[in-house]
Order: sequence, then structure tokens, then C-alpha cells
Amino acid sequence: MPIITIETTVRAPLDRVWAAWNDPHAIEQWNAATPEWHTPRASVDLREGGRFCARMEAKDGSAGFDFEGTYTRIAPQRLIEYVMSDGRAVRVEFIDGADGVTVRERFDAEDAHSAGQQRQG
Repeated sequence: MPIITIETTVRAPLDRVWAAWNDPHAIEQWNAATPEWHTPRASVDLREGGRFCARMEAKDGSAGFDFEGTYTRIAPQRLIEYVMSDGRAVRVEFIDGADGVTVRERFDAEDAHSAGQQRQG
């Protein structure tokens, strides 16, 4: 199974980026693949063995799904690893730098969507 890597740099302090990534109320504000989608609810139990879930829905109500998994490794303000409900592994790194925090995510690709769609989403 191919691995996809995506990254972005957020121009904010590491503690704010970490908090926004892990606070359910913040996730509801920023977690959308496109403007037509939103996250009406999220939950986070940020500990190894803890679970998370972000309910993602089309704003017109035509589609929706739960993005969920179980945390397997947490290194505060540096690293989060988890396994999604379908068994795919994800690694998220938070790299503090002069221009902000680089958030790098690596995950096992899935078969239903192209690699390009998965990178964009």
C-alpha cells in the first residue's frame, strides 16, 4: 500500500498549532476538505489508546462520515500516531521552525480515491 505525505506550514506558535489540532471545538472550525463540507462535531481523547472522531458532512446534507481512530503514540507538541478505523496508519509530525510550525502527515493510501484526491482532502 503506497504512503502519502502532505505538509503545510502554519504561521503560529507551536502551542497554538498543537492546541488547534487537538481541541474538538477548534477542529470543528477548521476541519473541512472544501468549503462545501464541515465538521459539526468532534471528540478527542488524546492519550495512547484513546480514540478520536470527527463527523464530516456535506453542508447540503447529501453525504457524511465519521473520521475516527485510536491513538497509538503521543509525543506532546512533536508527534501523533494513530490507526484509523479501517486499519490504516497515520503519523503527524509538528516541526517548529523560524517561519512557523510545519505539520507533516504521512498515511497509508486507501483504494476508493486517487492519491491526488487523498492529498487534496
